Amino acid sequence: MHLTGKCLCGSVKFEAQSDGEAADRCHCKMCRRWGGVYDSVFVPSETVQIEEGEDLIKWYESSDFARRGFCSNCGSNLFYHADRHKDFSHLYAVSVGTLDEPTNLRVKKHYFCASKGDYYEIEDQLEKLETY
Repeated sequence: MHLTGKCLCGSVKFEAQSDGEAADRCHCKMCRRWGGVYDSVFVPSETVQIEEGEDLIKWYESSDFARRGFCSNCGSNLFYHADRHKDFSHLYAVSVGTLDEPTNLRVKKHYFCASKGDYYEIEDQLEKLETY
């Protein structure tokens, strides 16, 4: 599936290819501090093409195995890349909220439910994992 997206100000535009229609919802503390529960779709790293604004993408190393990409102009959360993790370095998690619609994606799983915020409940019937 061909995906296109952009940041809030439109300065960063990108394309990627997804193998499916599943999106994930992460409830970990880092994602919530990064802007809230993080809905993303995994795409192979080599399919991510920055069409405009590559120089505006800034990377924050949020852990010893991953970094997070955002637009330095408007602050939009664009990508999560576990670039130093042996099992996930070949994937980007692309923020579903930045994608052009229709996305044809559906959230299929909740991750890190054990560390979700105390200010909400996860009440749907989707699969819920305590960690990843």
